[in-house]
Amino acid sequence: MPKTLFQTVRREYLKFHLRLNPQQSLFFGFFMYMVLGWIFLSLPFSQKIPTDFIDTLFTSTSALSTTGLATVSTFDNYTFFGQFIILTLIQIGGIGYMTLTTYILLSTTKQITHWHKKILHNEFTMPKEFKIQDFLKSVIVFTFTIEIIGAILFYFAFRPIHSDTFFTIWTSIFHSVSSFCTAGFSLYNTSFEAYATNTFLNGIVLFLTISGGLGFIVVTDIWYYFSKKSNSISFTTKMITLSFFGVLFIATAITFFGESTIQHYSVFERLEIAAFQTVNAISTAGYNSIPLSNLTLGVLLTIIFLMYVGAAPSSTGGGMKITTLTAVIAIVKSKVRNQAKVTYLGKKIPADRLEMAVSTFIFYTAILFFSVFLLSFTENQSLEKLLFEATSAIGTVGLSMGITGSLSVWGKIILISIMFIGRVGVITFGLAILAKKQHKKIDNETDLAV
Repeated sequence: MPKTLFQTVRREYLKFHLRLNPQQSLFFGFFMYMVLGWIFLSLPFSQKIPTDFIDTLFTSTSALSTTGLATVSTFDNYTFFGQFIILTLIQIGGIGYMTLTTYILLSTTKQITHWHKKILHNEFTMPKEFKIQDFLKSVIVFTFTIEIIGAILFYFAFRPIHSDTFFTIWTSIFHSVSSFCTAGFSLYNTSFEAYATNTFLNGIVLFLTISGGLGFIVVTDIWYYFSKKSNSISFTTKMITLSFFGVLFIATAITFFGESTIQHYSVFERLEIAAFQTVNAISTAGYNSIPLSNLTLGVLLTIIFLMYVGAAPSSTGGGMKITTLTAVIAIVKSKVRNQAKVTYLGKKIPADRLEMAVSTFIFYTAILFFSVFLLSFTENQSLEKLLFEATSAIGTVGLSMGITGSLSVWGKIILISIMFIGRVGVITFGLAILAKKQHKKIDNETDLAV
């Protein structure tokens, strides 16, 4: 009888999923994981001290969305089991909830259903020449390879700092996964502020966050090139890397020269701190090595801009995406020069990708503005702090000027909402809520991922 009941429930659940369009499936899938995480974190043996339900929901959403904003201390409030649940949510959110299960299905049956393909094409924006099987393999292999390397490196970095061997191993694993998935969760209440000039530790974080922020398109493309499956690096990879490192270089220079609170450090230490902070903003990793509440206004606006733009498409990072910014700039440049075609690096950008970029830019900016507008009524904080917090939330970054824990219940609900929207994607969210039928252009991927 129980087996029959289980089969009936499973059958009805599958029927329900098949009635959803891919965007609704992604929305529902992430929502269910968020609720499950909330339930597990609410269990008594997950908490060291009693934690309010809204703070537990906030933590679950922040972990699944790989944001890193926290209203309570991860280490002080949650037991090892609770921290393990948080890390599991981070891993699911980082590589996508459908990725691992589909990869296992593909490995065992050597094929995946059309339904799985449609959802994965909506979860990951990828060039049309990529095979979904190869892409999934690169995601899984690259993720776990980099995370294992990161954990080993972290162990050697943390071993001289901590005397407890078990904690050293656990904190190494935790920060490796959190860094690569650009989650920003830390077992240290002040993030990496205590290690601002620890070059080895900072280097590990930068290696992991850049690896996650550049994304799986770049990894797959490089793999294609060196395995002789492709004769050249794709336009998308060139666009991503040039834009990502170009913006990063300018932002690092602004922070290096313009931030007064780090001028007492040596030249190398200032460069280290500036690079650490800007990389963690644009990759949406969310770690900080200096207090952010005292940043000069110019550098603060630079960090906000980096969080707004975000990482590469089909990466573990969030934000509007660097390719969206590039496409919008290309549109403006073509209009200013009165050119009929919109180009970047001498190549025409397809019209459907331009439409997607403009739609994302407008929708993303509108949600950000509206959330700041609502927060201005619920919170007694300055505009720059509210803008910083909201940008960090929708960009799934996790950096904060120190106001997260003092937010009102309504303020936390607002951030929970936009963290979730930031993870599923603003266009996916819009189509899941408003679209009556599948938008055909989503499935017809071109050679440019935005």
